[in-house]
Amino acid sequence: MPQEIERKFLVTGEFRDVAYAARQMAQGYICRAPERCVRVRISDDRGFLTIKGASDASGLSRYEWEQEISVADARELMRLCEPGRIEKTRYLVRWGRHTIEVDEFHGENEGLVMAEVELSDESEAFSPPPFFGREVTGDERFYNAYLSCHPYTSW
Repeated sequence: MPQEIERKFLVTGEFRDVAYAARQMAQGYICRAPERCVRVRISDDRGFLTIKGASDASGLSRYEWEQEISVADARELMRLCEPGRIEKTRYLVRWGRHTIEVDEFHGENEGLVMAEVELSDESEAFSPPPFFGREVTGDERFYNAYLSCHPYTSW
């Protein structure tokens, strides 16, 4: 089974000057149950369908399956999504041998900036860059599925 192993951090410093790419993203959820989440995403001109399982006890690892689909199909599937949509700009930053994904949220999640780094295994060492703040790995409030129905601006 494909596993996603990642750590999440709030971003408190400037990162844009070291980003090498940026994408506009919109995503919705067909299902956002804790044990299985089905997401539809449009990233610039590409569509994706993703299924995620429940996180392990640490919040560091979970099952993830993703398939690229046409943008037309993604737009159709967005119509089936539950209320609440995530809109964000994703910046890519190289840090050592990792690519960090920094998400700057828009709309009802305006003001939230969060970074994710994927690891090869749960014990892999990672030294965060200076623009990282508090680690929020495993805090379900910072899962996109949670943010889609409990926006950051309402906290």
